[in-house]
Amino acid sequence: MRLVIAKCSVDYVGRLSAHLPPATRLLMVKADGSVSIHADDRAYKPLNWMSPPCRLEEAPGVWRVVNKAGEELRITLEEIFQDTSYELGVDPGLRKDGVEAHLQELLAANPATLGEGYTLVRREYMTAIGPVDLLCRDAVGGAVAVEVKRRGEIDGVEQLTRYLELMNRDPLLAPVAGVFAAQEIKPQARVLATDRGIRCVVVDYDKLRGIERDELTLF
Repeated sequence: MRLVIAKCSVDYVGRLSAHLPPATRLLMVKADGSVSIHADDRAYKPLNWMSPPCRLEEAPGVWRVVNKAGEELRITLEEIFQDTSYELGVDPGLRKDGVEAHLQELLAANPATLGEGYTLVRREYMTAIGPVDLLCRDAVGGAVAVEVKRRGEIDGVEQLTRYLELMNRDPLLAPVAGVFAAQEIKPQARVLATDRGIRCVVVDYDKLRGIERDELTLF
């Protein structure tokens, strides 16, 4: 993990163009090759980023981060305040709590809960940035990535968005749809998911366990 604090401007050149004017920011370069630019005013979402696979080309005063599609993240460095690297080692990954892990297991056994005609391909489908909870096929055979949470919040939508971005580059899978499944989905998370074309499914944990309840659970 390389952390650089610098005054910089950032330009993204690709399907869309974006510009960040000069300011002091954190540049993060991860072992998987990804590069992200962070400000001090948000908890987790970067201002801009380039997901792997990509390459970083460094020259005096400028970084060029280029992906396979030729899109470019250009970082112009005016002043570097700190440049530090750390070896973090292998992360054991997120351990789901008991309810969330069991919810994933139940949905894997009952994929039709997520949509009519759904079938399970596998649990914990591995990508370059971590495992997708469930990989399914819909009624017409299309691939569907499913992220399962006990409580659906914005960070879960962001996580699924990153998985979908990578999986849709795989010609053997694409196009890949997304489903965000949780016992409860926050309104902000639902709005963000809808904006990104991700379908939300509210699931009833008790009903999946065989306990009858008289409320509608699918949206």
